Amino acid sequence: MTRLLRANLLSLLLALVVSTAGVDTAGRVVTFRSADGRTLTGLFVEADDRPAPAVILVPMLGRSRDDWQGVAQRLADANINALAIDLPAMSLPADPEQLLAWHVDILAASAFLAGRPADVIPGAVGLAGASLGANLAVVAAAADASVRSIALVSPSLDYRGVRIDSLLRQYGARPALLMASLDDPYAARSVRELAQDAPGPREVRWSSVPAHGTSLLSRDPDLVRSLVEWFQQTLGVN
Repeated sequence: MTRLLRANLLSLLLALVVSTAGVDTAGRVVTFRSADGRTLTGLFVEADDRPAPAVILVPMLGRSRDDWQGVAQRLADANINALAIDLPAMSLPADPEQLLAWHVDILAASAFLAGRPADVIPGAVGLAGASLGANLAVVAAAADASVRSIALVSPSLDYRGVRIDSLLRQYGARPALLMASLDDPYAARSVRELAQDAPGPREVRWSSVPAHGTSLLSRDPDLVRSLVEWFQQTLGVN
């Protein structure tokens, strides 16, 4: 074997090692079933010390679970499992009732975590959603008593018929973190109204960065820190 060939093979092996390490750091893709039998996929980033709490991450409309990768890793570093999922479609369905039913994929993700007691502490599950994902997280949390805590980034009182004020009251005394940019008028107004007369703990975090949803998180690291600390506190991370 020539010296040049050996050097090329060594470079290839090093590239494979780096590539594999990157996949491990970013988590792994898992599959699970929805209530209607569809196969769903998610990015599961695991805490080192398990079983541990877990947070399901729900994206904005038109965006993928990849938007949550950085937050998922931050949660895992804080010893919280993170499961980032996709919405059922990248665009809105014609039927508003069908849009409301999108929350069943979040319930499927919750059931997937409940079926992993070696990895996830039972009853120590939170939800975080951005924009439409925030509204769907409220719908799912109101229907799933096992959800202990939620964080809503740029929520809307009403997103194309997915109205959440009454559902957040139905969520009850469980804690909720509400975050928005002060330069995002409808989200800011929604946060103010949702925080009023709440039956349980409602904490608000504001940002001066002019952005919405997961774009706001990517541009304001203070909000990411607040989100991670919120789940540490409300999910009982030691």
